[in-house]
Amino acid sequence: MTLTVAGAGLTLKILLMAGGAAFADAPAGTAATPPQATVSAQARNQAGKPTSLLVPAEFAVPTLVETSDFKLVPLGPALVRLDFDAYMSSIEHLQKTFSRSTAWPHAGISDADAMRDIEAEEARFRNRKSFAYAVLSPDGMLERGSVYVSPSPVEGYDAVVRMWVTKDEYDAGFDAELHKWVADWIRTDWPFAKVAYPGRTIEWDEWQSMIVANKAAKTR
Repeated sequence: MTLTVAGAGLTLKILLMAGGAAFADAPAGTAATPPQATVSAQARNQAGKPTSLLVPAEFAVPTLVETSDFKLVPLGPALVRLDFDAYMSSIEHLQKTFSRSTAWPHAGISDADAMRDIEAEEARFRNRKSFAYAVLSPDGMLERGSVYVSPSPVEGYDAVVRMWVTKDEYDAGFDAELHKWVADWIRTDWPFAKVAYPGRTIEWDEWQSMIVANKAAKTR
């Protein structure tokens, strides 16, 4: 189903999915094996409740959101080259601003690593455990960044939303623009009462302390 929403000078076309997502087949030559989680996938999308559904079964998960400046689509094998080119162009920038680790991205990521990573993202989306989106240019020829909607490892939050943009896009001011847009989108279109934005509305060190405290409370 396609829904067009107009307002505040912005028109959004949202393709809604009532059940699991349907994705494009992997490129020719890609082995048709079940997606496996990888270190890089874990670095991109930190899981909190891997065995539970993040959203109710009746919630229609958006699979296409378009604005005049960009569009969001689920990460999947068809986008592996655009995704790879985007994060590999900004390794140091993303290690500092997104993963806060040298685990992802890094110069040693191979094409096979990239495919396993994106297949894992696709599988989690399809199973409604977390939702990874590519932020593309309107024509779909360039990936400007990514958005991740994931379970929260901290009690009291319904979800964690994290995002990154390439170094060029960050320098152009797109990071702040995307964060504002995503926060509005999550608030109006997703079934969450309270969402954490680590590194944005919550400082990274504070968020890490909250995770540690939450784990300690569960072991008592």
